[in-house]
Order: sequence, then structure tokens, then C-alpha cells
Amino acid sequence: MRRRIVGALAGALGLLSTLNAFADPGQNARLIGSYVWQGEGERFGGFSGLEVSDDGQTLYAISDRGSYVTARLERTDGRITGIVANPIAALRDYDGTLIGGGGDAEGLAIAPDGCRYVSLEAFHRVVAYPSFDKATWVPIAEDFPSLQHNAGLEALAVDEAGRVYAIPERSGQLTRSFPVYRFDGSAWSIPFTIPRSGGFLPVGADFGPEGRLYLLEREFSGFGFRNRVRRFTLDGDRITETETLLETITWKHDNLEGIAVWQDAQGIRLTMISDDNFKFFQRTELVEYIVTD
Repeated sequence: MRRRIVGALAGALGLLSTLNAFADPGQNARLIGSYVWQGEGERFGGFSGLEVSDDGQTLYAISDRGSYVTARLERTDGRITGIVANPIAALRDYDGTLIGGGGDAEGLAIAPDGCRYVSLEAFHRVVAYPSFDKATWVPIAEDFPSLQHNAGLEALAVDEAGRVYAIPERSGQLTRSFPVYRFDGSAWSIPFTIPRSGGFLPVGADFGPEGRLYLLEREFSGFGFRNRVRRFTLDGDRITETETLLETITWKHDNLEGIAVWQDAQGIRLTMISDDNFKFFQRTELVEYIVTD
């Protein structure tokens, strides 16, 4: 029975992917490829935070079960054709023990100095990792304890100055913009907010090589996921321009939650990873688009 269900779902997804190839007119990003990553072990899956090296060859990801993994991306003509991963390891807390608070790691960002930042739900906070062996303290903003359960700091990014930006999945009200928290190395502030638009919620963020903020958003329709990527031009503490680069229809991809923005000879790339929620009927998918504007 399980195999028949998986087969039916795979067939439906394949048909929808074919139809979707003709269903995205007017987009400012072009699909390069999609690769389904298959792994083993109880820690594989649930990937919700992503970074990719500047040359597009190394992947860094964190999962909902408090784990992290690094991997080499194999490419053919620029497209991902294989993944060679190191063993998945557990994140550690300040004292070197396994990460607490449920271990629900959601966002990942790597600073210019190599320090890795991870945002966590349940006990809403951001943790710094000069290396993944042990965490170092990052102050907790006054608002963090009041963030909604299972809807905390999903999106995390670091700008070229090393400042950390954290965006919660929910703002608290349907008419309220999403606050953008920024950590300057000593304290958190809210320099600007991002207006809500439609039913999309923030799940991933990254700064592009040109300094603009890219936001991956997700909408769950009740029977499938759809995604959007918006790009924001910043001038100090304000947004001066907002662009929608990509908006998919339901089931074009799986549950995309992590995004990395980098550049090669073809242009600016958006690499995204899906969170399979450790469900057999979902998949860990790596998706890449090239910005076309």
C-alpha cells in the first residue's frame, strides 16, 4: 500500500512539474534544475536552513532536529547532478551538550568572517558558531519570548558588515508587517519591517552578492505548498525597492524553506532546499533558479 501511495504521489508530482513548466509567465527567475537528495539515517531530512559557498560547490544545511551537514555539490553544465555528504552531526549548545529547547533549528547564515549563525524555535533565539563544535552566546531580543509557537525566527541572513537579520514566520496579525530584527554585535533593533502580501510567510533569507536582501516565502494551501521569492533594495534602515522574482503554483516544488544566493558566470543564482518534515511522502529537494532581469 505504501509503495502504491508513493508511486501515485510521484506520478502526480511529475505531471504537475511538467504542467508547471508552462505556468510561470512573467517571472524574473528561470528554473535551472531540481535534484532530489536521498539519504539515510534518522537525522536525514527536515532541512530548513541553507548556505552555499561562493563557487557553488559546497552546501551547508541545518535541520529541524538540531543537526547540521556539509556536502560537496557535483555539477554537470552548472546543474546539480550529485551530492557527496559528510556525516550528519548534532548541533551543540553553549556548554558543549546537545542543543536544547527541542533542537528545532530553522535559519542558517554565515558571516564574512566564517562565523555561522543558527536561529532556533521553541526557545526562540539565535546562536553563534565560530565552529560547529560549540556555540557562543548571542543576546536574546526583548520580543523573542513572545513570538508564536512553531512560528519563530525562520529566516536568517547576514550582510557584508556582519550584521545578523532575523525574520519571524508570523507577525501576530494578518494586517501587521513582519518585523526584521537586526543584531549589530551588541544589541538587537528593528530597523524596518516587511509588508505582508497574500498568504505567504517568511521561511528563508539571504543577502545577494550585490547587497540586496532576498526573502523566500511559503504558502500552504491545505494540500500543498507554493513559494515566492521577493528581493529588497535597502538604503540604510529603509526599503527603497521591492521586486517579486519568483512565484510558483502549488506542488511545483516540495516545502522549500532554505535559500542561498550566490553568483557565477551565468548570473545570480537562487539555490533552495525543501524541508520534508521527515515524512515518507515528501522529499528533500534542491532547486536552483537564475535571476533573469
